[in-house]
Amino acid sequence: MSQKIYCIASFKPKPGKEDAVFKALQALEPNAHREDACLRYTVTRQIESPFAQGESYPIVFHEVWANRKAFEAHCQREEIKQFFAENLEAPDGDIEDANVCVYTDEPNDFDAPAV
Repeated sequence: MSQKIYCIASFKPKPGKEDAVFKALQALEPNAHREDACLRYTVTRQIESPFAQGESYPIVFHEVWANRKAFEAHCQREEIKQFFAENLEAPDGDIEDANVCVYTDEPNDFDAPAV
């Protein structure tokens, strides 16, 4: 049974703040990569393509964690809490909205053996 947690964190910067938000998110990558259970932590920005015309916030973090405990511990790091407090929760922050979702790669009815 896979215990991996996949997180997609999408960000909508305030007008004119896309570059600043992207750089601020990039600054979070090095310390996240140092976490033992971090398998992937990459910030990306939306680009145009005639083959992908869906709607989304323009900046997205793609995260893969070894397990739920590791993901939740990451979310409680001071650096992460401070980022959200300063950039999303503060009235003068650069982010208008964010959407953070977590996923599993296991079906609902998987009968994982107890190990």
